[in-house]
Amino acid sequence: MRKLKNSELGRIEINEFKKTPKTPLIIILDDIRSLNNIGSIFRTSDAFLIEKIYLCGITACPPNKDIHKTALGSTESVDWEYSENIEDLVKNLQKEKIFIWSVEQADDSKKLGNLTISRNIKHALIFGNEVKGISQSVVNLSNDVIEVPQFGTKHSLNVSICSGILIWEFFKNLS
Repeated sequence: MRKLKNSELGRIEINEFKKTPKTPLIIILDDIRSLNNIGSIFRTSDAFLIEKIYLCGITACPPNKDIHKTALGSTESVDWEYSENIEDLVKNLQKEKIFIWSVEQADDSKKLGNLTISRNIKHALIFGNEVKGISQSVVNLSNDVIEVPQFGTKHSLNVSICSGILIWEFFKNLS
């Protein structure tokens, strides 16, 4: 087995990326503190052709050198928009018939692995603050809650890791 060279990876240019059909998935980042987490989520969203990222609340926006450190240019390829009020954003997306998932630990949450992802609709995943998570008012507005089951002592994942797991799962099911 031979490691591939960068020139062999078939990477596309940003203008081609913009024209490529996207995964019908929107990512919403609400009150994410870490600029490295924001950049990592942009990079994962680029890898799996995510339609758009919404940055809400205190979540920082590009251009930002600390976001760029982990995004590696994906803030230029992935469409994004800032929306100060997440509740208004969720209501507007629901009017567009987008199914809103809060990613949170909650009673009656859907566990990843026991989930059926409908291919007939567009989905949005909300990821909340690294410490406080998603506010109860936003959980209440969501169509459903999804949770990544965990079995260790911490019962929490870094938001960029959690988003990577869920983006991959939705990409597999929606592609």
